[in-house]
Parts: sequence; structure tokens; C-alpha cells
Amino acid sequence: MFQLLIKSHSLLVKVAKLLQHPFLLFVRLYFGWQFFQSGWGKFHRIPQVVRYFAEDLHIPMPTLNVYIAASTECFGGLLLMVGLFSRLISIPLAFTMVVAYATAESGALKMIFSEPGKFTGADPFPFLFTALVVLFFGPGFFSLDRLIDALFIKGKKNSGC
Repeated sequence: MFQLLIKSHSLLVKVAKLLQHPFLLFVRLYFGWQFFQSGWGKFHRIPQVVRYFAEDLHIPMPTLNVYIAASTECFGGLLLMVGLFSRLISIPLAFTMVVAYATAESGALKMIFSEPGKFTGADPFPFLFTALVVLFFGPGFFSLDRLIDALFIKGKKNSGC
């Protein structure tokens, strides 16, 4: 019985490893597109978003911050989708979501431990989680980062240079 359990676990691990890269691709494509759309939407409604940042969220220098958030989300989302500079772009994307929590979702942030469902149910959560997954686990096999690594970085190691 124990042998069957060990073999089953080993098979599960092998299957999960095979699905890791397609899963990371799906996460990058889905949430990269969502980031892009959010940033694109901000660019197309600059005056309204500036007003929201200033009046409702009390963010200093709202115009500058709208452009920074929109650029980070829009261009960061595109980079995430193709898997280029994935870990690097995950940092400003995560920071943008932390700012979203601190301003627009401060109530959910304050209840992170007392009512975790409010924290995980807030709009920034899946975006922050995605940015952290890509930061810590990388973009996966199906990415330009991996292709660049294989062609230029590992290729130099193998050429004796």
C-alpha cells in the first residue's frame, strides 16, 4: 500500500511539473492582458482618473501618478504577456497593486488578518498575486526571457567564452 502511495505521488509530481510551464503561460497571458486593459483604460480617461486619484484617493501629484500607473499597467502587461523582462516588470506591477491596496482598498488591507476574505476579494489581489508568482517562479518555458537566456546567456557559456 505504501509503495502505491509513493508511486502515485511520484506520478502526480511528474504531471504537475509538465503542467507548470503551460500554467505560467496562461497566468501571464490572462493577467498580462488584464493589466494592459487597465492601463489602456486609464490612458483613455486621463482627466477622470486624475480627478479620482485627487479627490477620492487623495494621491499626491495625481496627474503624474496616473501616467505612471497607466504606463506600468499598460506596458508591463504587454511585457508580461510575451514574457520579456518578466521578473523585473513584476516589481513595479506589484508595487502599483500595493499602492492600489493602500489607497483604494485600505479597508481590505487593514483586515488582511482579521477578515482575509476581504483582502483576497479586493480588486488588486489577483494582480498582486500574479506579479508575485512571476517574480518568484519566473515566466516559465514559453517566454522571450527563456529564449534570450537559451540563445545568448547559456550559448555563451557553452561556446567557451
